[in-house]
Amino acid sequence: MTAKKSPKSTTKRKPAAARPYHHGDLRENLIAATEALILERGVDGFSLREVARRAGVSPAAPAHHFGDTRGLLAEVARLGFKDFGDALADADLRGGNDPKKRLGEQGTAYVTFALKNPARFTLMFRRDKYDMTNPELQSVAARAFNILESAVRAAEGLSPADDMTPNASGLLLATWSIVHGFAHLALGGELEFAAQTRGGKDLILSSFLPLTLKHLPIPTPRK
Repeated sequence: MTAKKSPKSTTKRKPAAARPYHHGDLRENLIAATEALILERGVDGFSLREVARRAGVSPAAPAHHFGDTRGLLAEVARLGFKDFGDALADADLRGGNDPKKRLGEQGTAYVTFALKNPARFTLMFRRDKYDMTNPELQSVAARAFNILESAVRAAEGLSPADDMTPNASGLLLATWSIVHGFAHLALGGELEFAAQTRGGKDLILSSFLPLTLKHLPIPTPRK
């Protein structure tokens, strides 16, 4: 005698509701994936398709937020310049009314930002890769530059309304070149061997950078 089989239920189970995808999450995920990819492959190795894959979306999905590759990279650069400008502004305030101290504080903030945000920093200075016509990007990039220019003007005794003199322009370019070059040397690991032989990697910021900033070509304040 065989046991009776229980009748099959005719009630169909409802499929589990798909978890809604939040567009805000997608935007942040794409930006995070972009920075991670730049760190791994460099700016020239960037691929929108790879970023979409890492974010778990179709290759066409980023277009809803950023339009195209240059639009996505422009947004990452905008975020970088915004935070960069904030860091420079805070440093400038720490310098008080002393132009030399202002430029020194800005130089420290410049390199510190680069080391803490290597992907954004690297991209920010590759304007060939993103859409610089973005008004918000133009605004935050100009603000960061103007903070440096303001300290240079103070060092040269120029008001905001004065034209930049050749000496002022030279000071600006020399200061920018020194700190930007130092940042790239540090990012590329070029300073690590010297630091390790003298006590450790921390010396790059605590010792090497201050020693370098002492040689900024800042003129004696005019009386």
